[in-house]
Amino acid sequence: MPDPSSQNTNEELNTAKQVDLDNVGALNRDQLTPAAAANPQGHDVPGHDHAPAADTTRDAHAGHDHDHGDGDHDHGPAVANPYLWPGVSLVLLLSGIALDYFDVGFFRGYVRLLWFGVSYLLVGWKVIRSAVLSIPSGNIFNEFLLMSIATIGAFAIGEYPEGVAVMLFYTVGELFQDAAVNRAKRSIRALLEIQATEVTVVRNGQTVVLDPKAVVVGDTIEVKPGEKVALDGTLAQGPASFNTAALTGESVPQTKQTGEPVLAGMVNLENLIQVAVTATYQDTKLAKILAMVQDAVGRKAKTQQFITKFAKVYTPIVVALAVLLVAVPYVVVDDYVFRTWLYRALVFLVISCPCALVISIPLGYFGGIGAASKAGILFKGSNFLDLMRELDTVVMDKTGTLTQGIFAVQQVQPAAGFDAPQLLRLVGALETKSTHPIAKAVVLHADAAAQGVSVDNVEEISGHGLRGKVDGRDVLAGNTKLLTKFNVAYPAEVDQVFDSIVVAAVDGKYAGYLTVADSPKEDAARTVQELRADGITKIVMLSGDKDSITQRVAKELGLDEAYGGLLPEDKVRHVQQYKDAGRKLAFVGDGVNDAPVVALADVGIAMGGLGSDATIETADVVIQTDHPSKIATARRIARATHRVVWQNIWLAFIVKGIVLALGAGGLATMWEAVFADVGVALLAILNAVRIQRMDYSTPGTGSTPPAVPNVPPTKAPLSVVESMPRELREGPHHHNVQSA
Repeated sequence: MPDPSSQNTNEELNTAKQVDLDNVGALNRDQLTPAAAANPQGHDVPGHDHAPAADTTRDAHAGHDHDHGDGDHDHGPAVANPYLWPGVSLVLLLSGIALDYFDVGFFRGYVRLLWFGVSYLLVGWKVIRSAVLSIPSGNIFNEFLLMSIATIGAFAIGEYPEGVAVMLFYTVGELFQDAAVNRAKRSIRALLEIQATEVTVVRNGQTVVLDPKAVVVGDTIEVKPGEKVALDGTLAQGPASFNTAALTGESVPQTKQTGEPVLAGMVNLENLIQVAVTATYQDTKLAKILAMVQDAVGRKAKTQQFITKFAKVYTPIVVALAVLLVAVPYVVVDDYVFRTWLYRALVFLVISCPCALVISIPLGYFGGIGAASKAGILFKGSNFLDLMRELDTVVMDKTGTLTQGIFAVQQVQPAAGFDAPQLLRLVGALETKSTHPIAKAVVLHADAAAQGVSVDNVEEISGHGLRGKVDGRDVLAGNTKLLTKFNVAYPAEVDQVFDSIVVAAVDGKYAGYLTVADSPKEDAARTVQELRADGITKIVMLSGDKDSITQRVAKELGLDEAYGGLLPEDKVRHVQQYKDAGRKLAFVGDGVNDAPVVALADVGIAMGGLGSDATIETADVVIQTDHPSKIATARRIARATHRVVWQNIWLAFIVKGIVLALGAGGLATMWEAVFADVGVALLAILNAVRIQRMDYSTPGTGSTPPAVPNVPPTKAPLSVVESMPRELREGPHHHNVQSA
């Protein structure tokens, strides 16, 4: 049982966490809820209220607080094993029942009362204490009071074994609830354990071990094999392999090259590496993720809010009905026996406890958030689990969301008199003198063909491309404006090419072109199929890229609608039109220009790997792995969570309703009441725990999806280079290269 007088009582399960990002990574119970007592945001069901005590420095709760996982959820005298005193109580109860059954001579009167009284107090004194301490705060009609009245009343009428049994099973049920919550929290708690607590910094040629908070941007840190990266940065010397499972849910290690970003929470797998720090401790993506997860627990779904309001009315009504159950028969029943009707009222009170609802429902949503985090999906609140289930429309950005956000050579088209290897060798060699992302794609594709080739007198013509000598021949490589500038004629169909192109001329003669384009992600087509299978009726793409390219990708993926050449305000206008038409929609994006429309959507979803900080902070759901198929996974988790939560609600209402009626009619005893309360609560908890064990990898099911989607790409790129710079990914693209 919780101790309302404890100075360290917290609300881990149902209260919004007040997280100080300066302290993220060393989160403890005191840091999580420094202001929770003054204005609790958690469930305020009667019996579970968290009312502030007079001393506002203490997070005192008059109601039912589950301090799970910290070891002080007390169910009796403080001992290392929480099951010890309930076990002793059970032994005393069973032996007392046996002594009653065999009518042992000494087991009568005060001896019998003392025997069962000790058994009762071992598990019940905390409940009685909590009931008394909750009265001054006005939180009277809670489960502690109900249990105290019912069990003390049972002792008053001589039903000692039943009074002990009710309290014992109630306490054991609470212990099982603790275990269930701990299981649901385990995947989320893992996030709190992946931040490094110390870091090796290289300064003035010497290494010094510091607290990560003391490291500044620009410092270089060393990471040994097996160590966690403490701060975001770039790899100073590569390649290096990292385990990112704790951060993104990916089971396949990632290989990073020199200059590529490395995030806090990744684990270095092989050699000693150095990382140039690019973000302070509180600004790392991991710190922001932790804050999101901590805050998510406090955002209640509509179902939780409904149960909260319902129970506030429900519990006092049941208490009133129990009083009437004793009083009214005195007037209308001829052979009225006070003890009989008091017993029925006590049964009625035991049955009325709302444990099954107020524990299993938040636990269900908590389990949904935990299952999603294991899959690399962060819900910022249980309310978004409900909204995700209600969607009928998904609107997505193109570059970085449905496509890879990287340039790759798609086609080499030589002119008459040239062959593809020759064109690739000449253009690839010249492009080695450029740092443009498209030039890098060409160089990577040319690979060995461009090596060992002499390149001289290179001139970069701004907005056009490159000019130079390659193996003694005059070569132009750039856009069509470059050829026009040097009076090189080219076929008219070149202007009709939709992709970005590198057009080439050799010795004043048109030599052909290379197309460079962004390719759909390997699970993009599967994403569309799974969303349709899961009931999404409209899938739309809004892109800043050229409309012709947008339409081609949309056709390739089988989307319903697609619009290209859009500015951020155009995307907002389209989404608003869908909302005005009554559609419940999610928008999925990754760039800064997506932040406004992410905020406008019913559910804003951000790609957390390539995504901008602004979009991630604005979004309601963050996909850490950048796989669009996780959108469908998130929806399946949301639907499974909703289904389990409502199964628990109906289970509790139906069973309690039946046993309440039987209890009022004298057909149910305390034993049936225990099942209706504790038994139903345990069944509901076990049902909620299933959310963590379900398989969400395929439509129609609910364990985590494959780390790398196993559907082959619809169009395999010929080569892949680094991610596009954000300024290229976020604005309208042109089919011609402006600078080679």
